[in-house]
Amino acid sequence: MRSTQQMSITLPIEMATLVKAKVASGEYASESEVIRDGLRALVARDRAMEDWLRDEVIPAAVALKADPGRALSAGDIREHMAAKRQRKGTE
Repeated sequence: MRSTQQMSITLPIEMATLVKAKVASGEYASESEVIRDGLRALVARDRAMEDWLRDEVIPAAVALKADPGRALSAGDIREHMAAKRQRKGTE
């Protein structure tokens, strides 16, 4: 049984040029390898997002629902972010 499936795809010129350049540079053996590697990166990104949602966002939302007093105002968040940017700029 065959473990691959041939497909025909259409890419914008800029992406097609990038795919061809990756092969021409020797970084990849074929255009298919470039596309496969891109899809693997997409799957990894999706998994990371799902993990973050499950491990951090959902527990934070549950905790906030259980204790709404923990919530920060929009002003508090702006102040925190401004202070963080300022610290980052002085490092």
